[in-house]
Amino acid sequence: MNFNGLDSGLGEYTSPLHPGISASLDRSIEHSLDPRLDPTLLQNMELEGEGVQLDGMSVSVSESVHLVEGMYSELHTVVAEVGVPVTASHFDLQDELLWVGNHGGHATSFFGPTMERYSSFQVNAADDIRQIQSIESGVLFLNKNNLKCFTRGGLIMFDYVMDEAEDMHSLLLTDNNSVLLGGLQNHVREIDLNAVQESEKYTVELPGVTIMRQSNRFFFCGHTSGKVSLRDLRSFKLEHEFDAYSGSLSDFDVHGNLLVTCGFSNRMNGLSCDRFLMVYDLRMMRAISPLQVHVDPLFLRFIPTYTSRLAIISQSGQCQFCEPTGLASPADIFHVNTVGQLVMTFDVSSSKRALVFGDSGGCVHLWADSPEATFNAYSRETEFPMPCMVDTLPHLDWNDDLLPLSLIPVPLITESLLSDWPTANCVVTPRRAPPVDLEILRTMKKVGFIGYAPNPKTKLRNQVPYKLKEMDVEFDNYNQIPESPIGREEDTHLYMVPKKYRKVTIKYSKLGLEDFDFKHYNKTLFAGLEPHIPNAYCNCMIQVLYLLEPIRCHVQNHLCQKEFCLGCELGFLFHMLDLSRGDPCQASNFLRAFRTIPEASALGLILADSDEATGKVNLGRLIQSWNRFILTQLHQETQEQEGPQAYRSVMGSTFGSSGESVIGKLFGCEVENCSTCRCGKETVRVSSSLLFTLQYPDINTADKAIRQYEFAEVLKRSICLEQNTQAWCENCEKYQPTIQTRNIRCLPDVLVINCEVNSTKEAEFWKCQAEYELRNKMRKEDLEAIKMKENNPTEWEALCNAEGLSFYTSIEELKNIWMPNSIKMKLSKNKELEVTNWTENEGLSTSEDEENTYLYDLVVTVAHILDPRTGGSLVAHIKVGETYHQRKEGVTHKQWYLFNDFLIEPIDKCEAVQFDLSWKIPCILYYARRNLNSKYDLTIKNPIEASVLLAEASLARKQRKCHATFIPLMLNEMPQPNDLVGLDAEFVTLNQEEAELRSDGTKSTIKPSQMSVARITCVRGQGPNEGVPFIDDYISTQEQVVDYLTQYSGIKPGDLDAKISSKHLTTLKSTYLKLRFLIDVGVKFVGHGLQKDFRVINLMIPKEQVIDTVYLFHMPRKRMISLRFLAWYFLELKIQGETHDSIEDARTALQLYRKYLELTKHGMDVDEFRKILKGLYEKGRKMDWKVPESEEVQSSPKSSQFSHL
Repeated sequence: MNFNGLDSGLGEYTSPLHPGISASLDRSIEHSLDPRLDPTLLQNMELEGEGVQLDGMSVSVSESVHLVEGMYSELHTVVAEVGVPVTASHFDLQDELLWVGNHGGHATSFFGPTMERYSSFQVNAADDIRQIQSIESGVLFLNKNNLKCFTRGGLIMFDYVMDEAEDMHSLLLTDNNSVLLGGLQNHVREIDLNAVQESEKYTVELPGVTIMRQSNRFFFCGHTSGKVSLRDLRSFKLEHEFDAYSGSLSDFDVHGNLLVTCGFSNRMNGLSCDRFLMVYDLRMMRAISPLQVHVDPLFLRFIPTYTSRLAIISQSGQCQFCEPTGLASPADIFHVNTVGQLVMTFDVSSSKRALVFGDSGGCVHLWADSPEATFNAYSRETEFPMPCMVDTLPHLDWNDDLLPLSLIPVPLITESLLSDWPTANCVVTPRRAPPVDLEILRTMKKVGFIGYAPNPKTKLRNQVPYKLKEMDVEFDNYNQIPESPIGREEDTHLYMVPKKYRKVTIKYSKLGLEDFDFKHYNKTLFAGLEPHIPNAYCNCMIQVLYLLEPIRCHVQNHLCQKEFCLGCELGFLFHMLDLSRGDPCQASNFLRAFRTIPEASALGLILADSDEATGKVNLGRLIQSWNRFILTQLHQETQEQEGPQAYRSVMGSTFGSSGESVIGKLFGCEVENCSTCRCGKETVRVSSSLLFTLQYPDINTADKAIRQYEFAEVLKRSICLEQNTQAWCENCEKYQPTIQTRNIRCLPDVLVINCEVNSTKEAEFWKCQAEYELRNKMRKEDLEAIKMKENNPTEWEALCNAEGLSFYTSIEELKNIWMPNSIKMKLSKNKELEVTNWTENEGLSTSEDEENTYLYDLVVTVAHILDPRTGGSLVAHIKVGETYHQRKEGVTHKQWYLFNDFLIEPIDKCEAVQFDLSWKIPCILYYARRNLNSKYDLTIKNPIEASVLLAEASLARKQRKCHATFIPLMLNEMPQPNDLVGLDAEFVTLNQEEAELRSDGTKSTIKPSQMSVARITCVRGQGPNEGVPFIDDYISTQEQVVDYLTQYSGIKPGDLDAKISSKHLTTLKSTYLKLRFLIDVGVKFVGHGLQKDFRVINLMIPKEQVIDTVYLFHMPRKRMISLRFLAWYFLELKIQGETHDSIEDARTALQLYRKYLELTKHGMDVDEFRKILKGLYEKGRKMDWKVPESEEVQSSPKSSQFSHL
């Protein structure tokens, strides 16, 4: 690397490449050689608790930096060795390591993006490290006249020494076994790494080679004379030469067909940095238009990701990104905070996700595009030293009687131990068994001498704490039994979180969910949501959106052609919630579409199962990000053009028209952002905001107490935000401190607030304000009581003497409340905002302008429940309006409810605003304008048309060559109410079930298997084409299938792949719309086991529209009978031979229903049918419910004997 033209303070740290100018540089660098700690190094840095260690140890800057996705930002800064310039840096190509070498010959490595120190050792005592290169077995270090190889732990592998006259500067790894070494001499050496000897010496022109690169065509050699030579890969002969600069060359890089250089030009009898980068096309071997940049380039590297970006670095730490064939923009300049030091080295990781800068003060700056950036695409596992066993021994508490003595390491000896007492001195005293729980004795039933009792689950399974002392009888009393199944596995007297707020789980049995009592958790007619689906943490926010009437109507009117549209899926889910009468629903299809949105994955909203189960995720911060994402996504989706005519009603829908969005009308607020530079230039930008984030006042830790703030005051400061920041000024043409202010031009109909209580600082602020509010309310009630006593003493005395009456509101109802139930917001004519706390029952005065003054009532609070035992959960308090109560319960009133997945319970309004910060953290607030619903059209027009049943193209490429398995409905066959439709569905498994084996040998299901519908078949139930399918859709899936269940589903690998499938392949949304249309028309579905089918398809269907043959041929308290056995017994059909076929199963279910009508004479002869069922069960028990294989039975539905067919 050529360091000529840099700041003069660097001259003594590098070998002069131009002896003529080095003398003038040497006179000005004496002050830079002070090895002591330079105070300027540590400005604006927060050092770790260990302090600064000067003997080669690092000083790490632990301050975390928020990274912007898609851009490079500073992640960490560490000090390799204080005051010693960093001369070389390199990202390891095999391990997740970053190597740096300094002017003192010391090498240090750091592990991963957290920059943890991995190894540190001295490479050379006299010379600086000039280049570092990693290989499979170790790391190469180039000094002035030797090449050394060390293991990554610091053990030397070889030391190749050259002549003292050599002055090496560059190293190039040509393959795994050889390297090229170049410097300020007339030759380049090739070293064989296996033999550690020189294998070839190539002659070059003076002044030598200081930079080397390689492509698939040439070796590229950079010279201090400003030239770049292209040499043959085999013979190293000169093929071409570019004269780039008149002064000297500082750096160059090659990518594809482009060569880009930076360097110095001779001007005014000296060298000056040239701001023109020379660009060469290697196809034509000539220069193309040079690239002018806005920084003084010292280093440059290609960072090819989506484009061939260039990173240009100056010695002062400025970094500019641009395209080599485009124009450089000043907006793409970033600054490395070197605290006045100069950048000495620069490197890019092989993954292109991390950059490293080394400066003259010994600091190493790591920049990355994300906090979890990796240095290599596929790194091997890094070896770490074995920990010292002595340092890792656990602390032993000798007062613990249950401490296992096996934790004490004992040496292997042959002599007897001191603790081996003779038998004569020992008395065997067995531990007494603990007493049997009184609850077990109370519920126990005896059969002979054996007692049976249900497990009260008051103790941990397979763990019995022995009480060695009689005084410990009262310790850890487990006698309290919860009165409901909520929290039966906890010791309730040690539990802080109320039971209704704890995370609810579904207990699965052999019958799955059929015998689970959801009514115990939800006695209302509102529908809960099941929590066992991946990413179901957002259940509470789905309920929030559903219970906002304009959103509910809007998304149910929305329908588009996109396969994965969250607006459409929300509309389908809300339709299910409307139909439900207290039964829980599941958001599986919505969450399936949610997982496919790339923006959701980029924002970290898609959780792995392990993250949800272990509680590693901050759910409060996550749900606030989800809230911002869903509002933005719905706003964008409903602004787009609607889908094709087949997906719309004939009259069209005004909700989904282009450029118009109900989401924007509801939540949108026009915001004016003003940036004022100190030069006086003002820039105004207008945007739209769908929500606001609370910005809390800066609290000085030195202050003894936090002063009181009203919620309205903090809210106004958060909306009309003012902050100081660095921004680009067009007038000054550089980054300048600017004052950024935000004002709103209009008021939203629904004010959405993210609370951002993500640290103890915000929690303490919220807690202090609640205490202030409690004292104010108590003082106010005292004054009102005194005033009443003075004005009406008789009434006061009667009030005090009334039994059970107290003038004071319950203190429990006033605790932990800061935010008001209502607020008033007024926007003056000059757009100044006024925010005031308001009372819920108070309206506007007649003098106030109703157009610019809004009253908002609190309708939603979302809270994060901190529960270390379950990992925490999210709940919502929602003020349900009159329209929902009218639809669900037939009454007209408003009521607050707690929504905790499938637990729904009415609560008092004070509970919705109470936040005990020890376990209940506020996350999201919704304030709705009074009389909100009167502004919006709340009619729902079903957008699904009959045209969805008509013929459609298959996604499979090969399907057109194969015979179709169904005939679509004709216009004259369109279904009518009460028409019969035979239905069957087949499924595949996405995730296997999680179960545990109890100590008594029984199996307990922890989490059921996740199924996905793979094939849906509908057959005609009447008419001349009865039994002919009109839907036979195979459902394409983008998720990984772990089990195709071919024996039971008939689905084979490849059937769901559009590239190789020969089936009629469609999207789930397309088939879902067909079934929704059939349900809305009012047809009756006939099938076997339809309850599970509709559950996996995620459809809610009225019970009167389902005819399930599994229940038609079933006796109470008896087993369910398979379709295969029923078909053999009643229809003399043998079905489901090797695999299942949904067409065959749907036809058979229709025929069984016809047979049922025949046997019961259309419901008239019930007693006779009961006798037939008894004969069925007797036959089944005799045959063990298996169909005989050897018996010759008819296998075609056409040959079955029906009098009516």
